[in-house]
Amino acid sequence: MAKQINVALIGNPNTGKTSVFNKLTGLNQKVGNYPGITVEKKEGVCKLPRNLKAHILDLPGTYSLNASSLDENLVIELLLNKSDKDYPDVAVVISDVENLKRNLLLFTQIKDLGIPTILAINMADRMERKGISLDVDLLEEHLKTKVVLVSARKNRGIDDLKEAIINYQHISNEPCVNASVVAPEYFERLRKAFPNQSIYKLWLVITQDVNFGNINRNEITHAKGFITKTETELKRLQHKETILRYQFINGALKDTLKVDANAAKDLRSRLDRILTHKVWGYVIFFGILLLIFQAIYSWSSYPMDLIDETFAHLSEWSKANFPPGVFTNLISEGIIPGIGGIVIFIPQIAFLFFFISILEETGYMSRVVFLMDRVMRKFGLSGKSVVPLVSGTACAIPAVMATRNIENWKERLITILVVPFTTCSARLPVYLIIIALVIPDETFWGFNLQGLTLMLMYFIGFGTAIGSAWILNKFLKIKNRSHFVIEMPNYKLPLGKNIAINVVEKTKAFVFGAGKIILAISIILWVLASYGPGDDFNRAEEIVTVENQPNTQLSKEELDEKIASFKLRNSYIGIMGKGIEPAVAPLGYDWKIGIALISSFAAREVFVGTLATIYSVGSDDEQTIKNRMAAEKNPILGGPLFTFASGISLLLFYAFAMQCMSTLAIVKKETNTWKWPMVQLVGMTAFAYVVSLIAFQVLK
Repeated sequence: MAKQINVALIGNPNTGKTSVFNKLTGLNQKVGNYPGITVEKKEGVCKLPRNLKAHILDLPGTYSLNASSLDENLVIELLLNKSDKDYPDVAVVISDVENLKRNLLLFTQIKDLGIPTILAINMADRMERKGISLDVDLLEEHLKTKVVLVSARKNRGIDDLKEAIINYQHISNEPCVNASVVAPEYFERLRKAFPNQSIYKLWLVITQDVNFGNINRNEITHAKGFITKTETELKRLQHKETILRYQFINGALKDTLKVDANAAKDLRSRLDRILTHKVWGYVIFFGILLLIFQAIYSWSSYPMDLIDETFAHLSEWSKANFPPGVFTNLISEGIIPGIGGIVIFIPQIAFLFFFISILEETGYMSRVVFLMDRVMRKFGLSGKSVVPLVSGTACAIPAVMATRNIENWKERLITILVVPFTTCSARLPVYLIIIALVIPDETFWGFNLQGLTLMLMYFIGFGTAIGSAWILNKFLKIKNRSHFVIEMPNYKLPLGKNIAINVVEKTKAFVFGAGKIILAISIILWVLASYGPGDDFNRAEEIVTVENQPNTQLSKEELDEKIASFKLRNSYIGIMGKGIEPAVAPLGYDWKIGIALISSFAAREVFVGTLATIYSVGSDDEQTIKNRMAAEKNPILGGPLFTFASGISLLLFYAFAMQCMSTLAIVKKETNTWKWPMVQLVGMTAFAYVVSLIAFQVLK
């Protein structure tokens, strides 16, 4: 049996840590949350020579062990807690060759913890082009560690890094800096109060308010003979410690690092002048979005049609080949259409994540954040609010979690409250099916109208989020003062492997996360639609046959369809739907859409699966979901149910309504109260109803 060692990957943001993680683990990785909190946990397995196996943990990006966010606190607590199952046998600090000075601050702090620490200098392929030379052997002497040059892009140095991990026990644990010299008397008293403990670990507990085994901050500060310092005095000591570390780093790099300032023209600055320009920056960003949404529609149409037809055939095949009965009907009318209602959107969701990954990999997304700060300030938000708003296009849950990087509570709260307005991937299936039904598949000046409509829905969501933030900023009486600081990473060609892993992981998480809910709801809906109370349901065939006896021109198929429709109206779900129909009829919806609206409060993407299940009950044909929806008639007004007016009404309802129980749960967790989730639920749903009502009444 292979021996397992724990390896922690640690580093500043934008150092290529994820790329190294992907190179080490490949697809042998999983993403979850740390127990009890909503911070993402990425871990994987790397097989090593000598019958070793490395459990790789990709820790959240952090600039130092002087934590300012929950993510950074998590890094510190793990590195202090030897009893944690993920406590590292060896730490690998990933640094960027162009920002080595700043990256080494974190390295020297981790080395002080007594953990064997390897320095992996990434992006080594850029050294020659940037005029950088590095004496690795001499740097190893200064840092008392193993230094490995790595290029995740060129797949260089990965084997050397694996070899260094294998030999981690030979790495010196001697610290680079003696931090206690910043206050000798203070640290001496600390040493006497806790003679068997690491002084630097105790220092972190005092300054960061984190736990160290069974020792907490209060226990240290109230120890006998120890003098407590004020927060201001502690901050001053932290500042001195940082200066001391940089003095050491400057000395180490003076002897080992040489940079030729004239080696290359600064392409980055020239690109930044264009991409962050106060006019052209927005034009370019708008153009990129336009191309993305056009590509989503154009490229994904073929696989989507194939999936749609496949599930229609599969449903019909299961009905024809399985023994007649309840179980066969459940499979063919409930489970298969329900799953098909979400699987059909895999191509478009995958393309969306594909393009977002490219924007992040190239470094362009940071420019978007910087660019949009100019807009955000006018609405009471910081540029940091753009990160959650942009990531909200994937899912509101991690977007709400991403607000933890916003230090100011008012800005953070406003961002949490407005993030659900941004168009998440769960809305995408609803938008796509409705747009396909009510917007012509035609071009305007070379652009597809359906693609333009989809982009407009994204702009409506983002615009509403910004408008809501402006209103909340006026009404929330919370003191507000903050500064916007963001790091601009270097431009990079995107790594194909990183993009592939990201697309697979995000799409898989979306499909399986939604799939569980959809499968459960599909089964419940099928049961409610397949059974009903009273004689009307049980004698449906007899009643419909008698009513249609004078009409001799009816074929058997038409009569069967009338029977199925009559049974559906008198089933449990039909009775429930008829009960809520008066509330949704002014919006242009029938009772079936009403049921889909209610069920999609569990998750927005359930809408399509719900309608697929309802329309499939009692149906014997091979029509696709889209064709069945297109053929549906309005019971009150006559004509097609899905018209331009009802379609726009439905799009606007889903653009504004808060239909995601998981998001409400995360908002409760982040704000520590049910007050704000309830404000979101009631306020957004009421706003969605009013806007949809006005839209339908005007357009009809």
